[in-house]
Amino acid sequence: MKYGMNIRQEGSLDLVSLGALNHRVDSGIVPFRKATTWQVHPSGAEYNVAANLSDCFRMNTGIVTAMVDYPVGDLIAERVRAMGIKPFYKHFAHNGVNGPNMATIYSDRGFGVRAPVVFYNRANEAAAQLKPGDFNWKAIFAGGVRWFHSGGIFAALSETTGEVIIEGMKAAKAAGAVTSFDLNYRAKLWNIWGGQERAQSVIRRIVENVDVLVGNEEDLQLGLGIPGPEAGSKPRAGTGTTTSKLDPSAFFGMIDDVVGKFPQIKIVATTLREVHSTNHHSWGVVAWINGQSFVSPTCELDVYDRVGGGDGFASGFFYGLLTGEPEQEAVNLGWAHGALLTTFPGDTTMATVEQVRAFAKGGSARIQR
Repeated sequence: MKYGMNIRQEGSLDLVSLGALNHRVDSGIVPFRKATTWQVHPSGAEYNVAANLSDCFRMNTGIVTAMVDYPVGDLIAERVRAMGIKPFYKHFAHNGVNGPNMATIYSDRGFGVRAPVVFYNRANEAAAQLKPGDFNWKAIFAGGVRWFHSGGIFAALSETTGEVIIEGMKAAKAAGAVTSFDLNYRAKLWNIWGGQERAQSVIRRIVENVDVLVGNEEDLQLGLGIPGPEAGSKPRAGTGTTTSKLDPSAFFGMIDDVVGKFPQIKIVATTLREVHSTNHHSWGVVAWINGQSFVSPTCELDVYDRVGGGDGFASGFFYGLLTGEPEQEAVNLGWAHGALLTTFPGDTTMATVEQVRAFAKGGSARIQR
């Protein structure tokens, strides 16, 4: 037993994600109100983790999700295949007028002092219609599964999606898999149908089935109701100034409450990001692993596209755990991959595992010849 968990050594699938596939349209540095051209990036928080583990880290992954049989669905499904992910779809037919749809996420990149702006069109989203009983979990896990992952964005889509997560996690645990959940609290999504009180009720029931939890202080407070200081507002002793967002003390200070309420949790981890401007961030990560605390190095990021950096961390970190790396090395692999991911366009990786390992060990940006 390592990290306080039994991670299966074998299985036809190293990781299966459950979540919503969508497509992010990206107007670059031009705000949407003035944009005349967009790029399209197939995305989804849970998909991103499976895609990164497959494409960069050469692991066998799957995605359990909704797929609409129309051209936008075809575009997204092509990227799922290209990233080497095994799909398990519940198919929906599009009526040619109003759906069901694959969600659209609108996101410009901002620039300098101008922050990125994100908004959604999740009207009549197919993934929100998923419900318990839609998937044959025994068939999905028949060849063996080592890790099962989902997240708070999918849980927030409707009254049934959280129930699908719970169903999937229970089936995964019965199949011998480790389970993980990224809190990813999004107030805009929860406020559509339940608000914060309902969110906490759903998320707590999910987290009762979780071994590995990803989320920052704000996620822990808003998603789980764990008491703690408001992020970035705690004064430094004797200075009257606020604590840096790279200071892990607030996060570690909340861990006792987390494991007190959910004693089966063995790992809690998050990214630390100080945003100096849209294109300049300080970056670190922290993790509590089976009673011990670990902190990554800190680096300065010249950010090209920040979307997906947190999923980049999670996938690199999970890779380290799945391959049995020492705790600090697993943390550093997640930190390195998340950092590299912000240098690429789109939500998923373009890095290689060799690049990630080199950066995790202190590599530089010197030209590689």
